[in-house]
Amino acid sequence: MAKLKLKDAEMMIDAALAEGRKLKLAPLAVAVLDAGGHVIAFKREDGAGIVRFDIAYGKAWGALGMGFGTREITARAEKFPAFITSLYAISQGRAVPSPGGVLILDADGDVIGAVGISGDTGDHDELCALAGIAAAGFGAAPGRVEG
Repeated sequence: MAKLKLKDAEMMIDAALAEGRKLKLAPLAVAVLDAGGHVIAFKREDGAGIVRFDIAYGKAWGALGMGFGTREITARAEKFPAFITSLYAISQGRAVPSPGGVLILDADGDVIGAVGISGDTGDHDELCALAGIAAAGFGAAPGRVEG
């Protein structure tokens, strides 16, 4: 299993922020966590609110904790509201049910970390996370629900 390095996390963050500027999104905050849920790197753009770190971290942490991206957590929250209430309580409020938390995969498909982004809509946050992960040469699992 490959290990996520600081240079990889920085590349993901910078590429995600560049994608946000290209799309003219609201100011973003981006957190990259290792597979154990520890922050490797974080950046918050000028103008992004101070709670954006907590949301970005919660998206990445929730994806790691559940084993799938927050798009899937969001879908489950809509279908099973009691599930998200329980998840929120069990995680002590750390899991955020909104797209923008994406698992990072190595070449073998193993989870080596997660990116969480907050600042714009969940769908836009997720697009930036995917761009950042791709720019660093890793695979991504956003947790999209098919069908």
